[in-house]
Amino acid sequence: MAADALSTSSAAVSKLERTYAVLRDRIHDGTYEPLARLNIDALARELGVSAIPVREALRRLEAEGWVQFRRNAGAVVTPVDATTWEPAMVCLAILEGAASAEAAPFLRKNDMAKLRTIAARMGTATARADPLEFSRLNRSFHDTIVSRCPNPFLVGMIAQTNAKLDRLRQTMFVYLPERSSAALKEHAELLTLLEAGDKTKIEAHARWHKLQTVEAYRAIHQAAVLRAAR
Repeated sequence: MAADALSTSSAAVSKLERTYAVLRDRIHDGTYEPLARLNIDALARELGVSAIPVREALRRLEAEGWVQFRRNAGAVVTPVDATTWEPAMVCLAILEGAASAEAAPFLRKNDMAKLRTIAARMGTATARADPLEFSRLNRSFHDTIVSRCPNPFLVGMIAQTNAKLDRLRQTMFVYLPERSSAALKEHAELLTLLEAGDKTKIEAHARWHKLQTVEAYRAIHQAAVLRAAR
């Protein structure tokens, strides 16, 4: 009887983990957009489980910041919190600008080769319209540069800020697909500046580059407000 109970418990855990993984991946890949309603009964029928693992998975996603429970709406995908995201991005722009400039003298030939490879793969991701892959590579591109910054305190602050941004939204490239093409050109210019070694120009460009994503978001947000006002 103890073995039967253990088997039942394991099956329940397996259903919960599978349900959680499916819902998490759908939110991450943009299948469920911000503010999309997540109906527990409908999801349970679709996934072939009871309402219990769906509810538990949604609560877990709520704790991670991906889902919210709202009165009269139930579970919805967490919207991008611009009031928190924008200041964090501005902070990150300042930090990454400084770190990129400090890292420049310490970048090795293999680092530059890695950056060019990542940039090429980002071009491929853009051609395939794969914003999640682009975002992952974008993080790798900047992490490769920042990793050579000799100031561990500055590197730590960047890591902390990135962690906060990840909890708000894994990527903005899903919602700003046009940013990918522009970012590719900005990365190419950054590589040229890193090779030249002018720290003042590197810092200014790296900061400006990061802020362009903020400006792109502000533009579409303002356009949405204007449309709603008509």
